[in-house]
Amino acid sequence: MRGIVVSVLTMRFLLSLISSVVAVAGVHAEVTLASEAQKIEYLIRSVEQLSDAKFIRNGSAHNAQPAADHLRLKLRNAGGRCNTADDFIRLCASRSSISGQPYQIRFADGTLLTSEGFLRAKLEEVDRLNSKCR
Repeated sequence: MRGIVVSVLTMRFLLSLISSVVAVAGVHAEVTLASEAQKIEYLIRSVEQLSDAKFIRNGSAHNAQPAADHLRLKLRNAGGRCNTADDFIRLCASRSSISGQPYQIRFADGTLLTSEGFLRAKLEEVDRLNSKCR
């Protein structure tokens, strides 16, 4: 009888341990997803805050707010295909899905960058900060 009680207790302990590991793994996955969502939002806000810049999309210049709104729309339309900040840059924020032309940012001083170059530099900043915090 004692062996059965020990086996039952051992089994309960193992099940509890497995449940804890699965729960922690699930939380880690959610944290990873949340941090990617936060990175994407940071990238969009980086565009939104460039009040002196113009965003060139299919040959037309747009102010910061409409450009950020357009990126949010493309993100929503991308659905499950856009899971990381890199996906966001590649699929939503680099080029027109209609014409294939790259998006550009013209700064007040006349400097012209591709949105991909600008956003990748911003993503590198975030990743550098994240690695210092670990």
